[in-house]
Amino acid sequence: MSFSSEFLPNIIKRFKAYKELADKTFEQLEDKDFFYQPSLESNSIAIIIQHMYGNAMSRWTNFLTEDGEKEWRKRDAEFEVMDVRRNDLLSFWNTGWSLVFQTLGSLKEEDLDKTIYIRGEPHKAFDAILRQLAHYSYHVGQIVYLGKLLRNHEWKSLSIPRGESNQFNDKMKTR
Repeated sequence: MSFSSEFLPNIIKRFKAYKELADKTFEQLEDKDFFYQPSLESNSIAIIIQHMYGNAMSRWTNFLTEDGEKEWRKRDAEFEVMDVRRNDLLSFWNTGWSLVFQTLGSLKEEDLDKTIYIRGEPHKAFDAILRQLAHYSYHVGQIVYLGKLLRNHEWKSLSIPRGESNQFNDKMKTR
């Protein structure tokens, strides 16, 4: 198998892993936690979700044929507090991710070397996909950090719990 034939299945797996981290964070949050803003210059989880939704809808709609920054996108509004509830936020979240996975699932190996545009700047499709993975992982990290901050001692680890690395490594070796 060539690198390019393995790229799409592996990149989809990585996107799914980041979505799952955020989903597992959301499960631990109370409704009010979505709207906690640590400072005036910080974003709440709600705002991060709004932004990721707007970004996903713009970037992944007609990924190969239209500029990734759509004229209809209102990016600045994504960072404003909206009168929404948890269910609205989760609907935005899942709709955006659905488009990500739908688009990635429709791509063919030969599409990866095509040139696409974001704000008029040319990118190879595979590079634009990597750019989105980096962008989403950045924001998922913020979501997880805020979740840990808010839940504090009630937080359930999403990876290897503190002090359990050796047990985890031993378990992995015996597979």
